[in-house]
Amino acid sequence: MFDHKVLEKIRGDFPGLTKELDGSPVIYLDSAATSLKPQCMIDAVNEYYSGISSNVHRGKNFSLELVSNKYEHARYRVSEFLSCSGNEVVFVRNTTEGINLVASGLELKDKELVIVCSDSHHSNFLPWVARANTQVVKTTEDGKLDLQHFYALLEKKPRVVAINHCSNVTGVYSPIAEMATAAKSAGAIVLVDCAQSVPHRKINVKELDVDFVVFSGHKMLGPTGMGILYGKRELLESLTPLNYGGGMVDWVDLEEFRLRKIPHRFEAGTPHIAGAYGLGASIEYLNSIGFDFVEQHDRDLGKMMLEEATKRDYMEVVNPDSDLDRGAVLSIRIPNSPKLDDAARVLSDTYGIMCRNGHLCAQPYVDKHAKGQVLRISGYVYTSKEDISAFFAAMDEINPFLFK
Repeated sequence: MFDHKVLEKIRGDFPGLTKELDGSPVIYLDSAATSLKPQCMIDAVNEYYSGISSNVHRGKNFSLELVSNKYEHARYRVSEFLSCSGNEVVFVRNTTEGINLVASGLELKDKELVIVCSDSHHSNFLPWVARANTQVVKTTEDGKLDLQHFYALLEKKPRVVAINHCSNVTGVYSPIAEMATAAKSAGAIVLVDCAQSVPHRKINVKELDVDFVVFSGHKMLGPTGMGILYGKRELLESLTPLNYGGGMVDWVDLEEFRLRKIPHRFEAGTPHIAGAYGLGASIEYLNSIGFDFVEQHDRDLGKMMLEEATKRDYMEVVNPDSDLDRGAVLSIRIPNSPKLDDAARVLSDTYGIMCRNGHLCAQPYVDKHAKGQVLRISGYVYTSKEDISAFFAAMDEINPFLFK
């Protein structure tokens, strides 16, 4: 548990960890929202902007072809990461845009059924609610996904099943292999939101046999504005593009146009080229650490968070089951303090601890199981057990003043 030598080396790669607030080191515990960035990723982004920052796929000059090749190299980094073909990887802005592209591109009808999970982020909830007849998988009283209800809903033969792999509220992982197999047997198209899981767990889309996987680069050490939509080739070819414009067509005249082959037909306009450079570098960095370490560190942090929280009677953990597969995300409610803005501000301004309060873009789930706001801490490859201990020590100090 907690390989200190490896962790010390990793922490040295993140310039953000050297920052101070009023002379005290910043403790960053908001990685579920967005991760810190390693120097190698920053250097990769700067390589594009400090060089001949040409566009991509817009001509035949030397600099443009050089940049285009590096841009596509990043795509193949992603395909290797997911164990899929390069033409099955679509660059999007973020998880939200990827899910909207699928939800829109399937051209769902009002009466077509889509099953969503009640612990989903709004990004894997609202795009379906806005376009189709949605039914929600219930949760148990203690916050676990009700799999029996999930199987019952599958009997209604949904067109799409949108699964949340890891909750951004609880850090609990859903059994997606089991759920996807059951959904495919019911004839459904399966989309998995992996925004919280891909940074910590290696996903093989071929072994899972899911139809779509979506995630964001900024949660896995990459730049903001860069996301990934994986889709099976035949399904991508059947989608209607979300955006139209330059770069996604082979031919245009006054009467018709011809779309480019996948994935480029979904990438209208000038893309986030520097973001592709950065995402490729972040994947290389994670691979260099090794996902055995990344996954184990995620589990170790999650176990420590839960153990520390359950020692304190003034805190209540959302979904506290220690037997579940969980990572380094923990949300707590303070029964005496339904609003936690002051707590988050004191932690930040007095202790230099950056965490998150609110409904975490999962309001239906948080309102049901926390009856109001939660305070969330989350860690990543650079988070130490000392960071976690500092949070709970600070909470103990402010408890008599804020939570009584």
